[in-house]
Parts: sequence; C-alpha cells; structure tokens
Amino acid sequence: MAKSVNYSVSPRINPRNKEEDPKFYGHVQASGDINLREMAERIQQTCTVHKSDVFAVLVALEDVIVESLQSGEIVRLGDLGTLQISISSKGALTEEMFSEAHIKKARINFRPGSALVGALNGLTFQKVAVKYIKNEEGETEEGEPDV
Repeated sequence: MAKSVNYSVSPRINPRNKEEDPKFYGHVQASGDINLREMAERIQQTCTVHKSDVFAVLVALEDVIVESLQSGEIVRLGDLGTLQISISSKGALTEEMFSEAHIKKARINFRPGSALVGALNGLTFQKVAVKYIKNEEGETEEGEPDV
C-alpha cells in the first residue's frame, strides 16, 4: 500500500545573491507527530503485549540509548539504523598539542538501516498549502494557501 507524504512549495532567496529572483523549492509538511504513548498504543494493537508493558520498554530503550551514547558506544537498532556520537574540533599542530579544549561540538549521527531506507520506496507526494513562511523581517507567520 502506497503512503502519501504532504509537501508545499515556497520561494527561497539565494543568500549569496539577494538580488537574484527567488527559486521555488518543495518542503515536507508533517501530518502530525507521534509520542511514546501513542507508539505503545499502536504496538499493543499488533501483538499480545499490553500498552503499559510496551510503554515501559520504550522508555527503558530511550534511557539505554542515552546512556550508551554518553558512554561512547555505537547504538545499533537492527534494521532501523545506527546512532553514534561524532565531534567537530579545531586543528592542532601536533597530536601532543591537541586537548579536549580543541573539541568544539558533539553531535549525534544517525545512519538509517534497511527498514527505514525501504520505507521511502513507493511513496507518493501530495501538494498542500504552505503552513508557515518567513516574512521580510525573518519572522515566521502563517502561510497563504498555494493549492
């Protein structure tokens, strides 16, 4: 069964040449969100485990992922993908001169696995109105329908 993703189209100004006419780009428009409780409810409907048990496992999974990343471990979530910490740093002239002070930022890298990559197969796309646009002052405001 094909799944449909909503998108809208909005103009973007080239930051390197603000005099150039804007070009129009597509952007995914979320159709909602799902939290851990809702996931537990959906999972309960597909198996014999109660929602409270599923929720407890999801919360524990969240805790284990955080703990594992903080310990420097790679978190492998099967066919969902992999989470791993990476860092950005300033360069030092020698290895001996490099210290923790050279590290500028840490981030979490996610590499999708085959299940998530496969989720993109067969998608269809439905154009919808722009939800939010930036005005001339750079503030976000409700968009105008463009469908």
